[in-house]
Amino acid sequence: MRDPLLEPAAIEAALAEIEGWELAPDGRSILRNFKFADFRAAFAFMTECALSAEKLDHHPEWSNVYSRVSVTLTTHDSGGLTERDLRLARLMDKAARARN
Repeated sequence: MRDPLLEPAAIEAALAEIEGWELAPDGRSILRNFKFADFRAAFAFMTECALSAEKLDHHPEWSNVYSRVSVTLTTHDSGGLTERDLRLARLMDKAARARN
């Protein structure tokens, strides 16, 4: 069963609460770039987030270059943003705060 898509007003309200995330130009995903002290901290962040993503059965599109991690969240099965994206964004923010 697909997750229901979020309404534009719900997306706007959520983005006001989760710092650093922005709506992609297509309106179907949210984006954030994380910066860490070094590669080790970035990789530890990705490892923690991978475990959280697996528990949610929801996996980010992301890339890593040394101390930077770029993330895109969307629910592919639903064709856009769902509550699951917001849950993972909040978990990622918590993991990043623990490393900065």
